[in-house]
Amino acid sequence: MFLKYKITQDDIDRGLGVDVAGTTTGIGGTSGIGIHTTGVTTSMVNTGIATYGTRTYDFYENSNYIQVPDSVMGIEKIFKFDSSSISGSMFSIKYQLFLNDLYYFNSVELLQYSMTKTRLEDIDFLLSPEKQIRFNKRQDRLYLDIDWGSQRVGDFLIIDCYRALNPDIFKQVYNDMFVKLYATALIKKQWGQNLIKFRGTKLPGGIELNGREIYDDAIREIDAIRQRMTLEFELPPLDFIG
Repeated sequence: MFLKYKITQDDIDRGLGVDVAGTTTGIGGTSGIGIHTTGVTTSMVNTGIATYGTRTYDFYENSNYIQVPDSVMGIEKIFKFDSSSISGSMFSIKYQLFLNDLYYFNSVELLQYSMTKTRLEDIDFLLSPEKQIRFNKRQDRLYLDIDWGSQRVGDFLIIDCYRALNPDIFKQVYNDMFVKLYATALIKKQWGQNLIKFRGTKLPGGIELNGREIYDDAIREIDAIRQRMTLEFELPPLDFIG
C-alpha cells in the first residue's frame, strides 16, 4: 500500500533542530526544536584519579521523524522522485539519448539500449542513493535520515508500506479462510481450557467430561495452521532466494 505525506515547516524545523528563533540550525549543537537530551550518571571508580568522582554523559537525539498511523505494520522504502541529472529534466542524459540516438525504433539495438540504461541506473544509484529510513513499530515513527535543509514545504513523500485493514470498514476480512480456521481453533482451545476445571465430572448417562483432550487437539490444530501460514503465505528471507 502507498501512503502520501505532505512535508510541513514543523517537520523541517524538527529535522534540522533549528533554534526557537529560527535563525540558526542545531546541527552539531545541543539545543533546538525537537532535540532531546538523555543523561547517564555514573561513578568513576578504580580510575586512580580522585578528582573524577561522579560524571554525567549527555546524549542528544534529533526528532527527524514523522508519525505514521497505528495500522502501518511495516515500511519498505520512500520513493525517490526522479529529479537527477540523468533522467530528471529536458537536459538529462535520458532525454538526450532519445533525441540524438533513437530516430526511429530500429535505429538502435534493444540490447545496447538496455545495457546503456542499466549503466545509467548504476551511476544514478551511486550519485543519488535512496533515502535512508528507520521504522519503529512500537512508537509508530518513521525516522528519515535525509538532508532536511533541501526539503521544501509542500513536497510529498510516497511511502511504500504494509498496512492492516480496518475490519469495521473492510468486513471481507472475516470471510478469510485462515481467519475462520484460526478463530475456530482458538475457541476450541478456550473451550477445552474451561472444561479442564471439571475433569472427572460425571454427567447423566455415565458421560465424563474430558477437557484435556479437547485442549490438546486445539493446540495441535493451531500449530498446524501457523506452520501452514509460514510455509505457504509468508515471504521467504532474501538470503535464501536464488
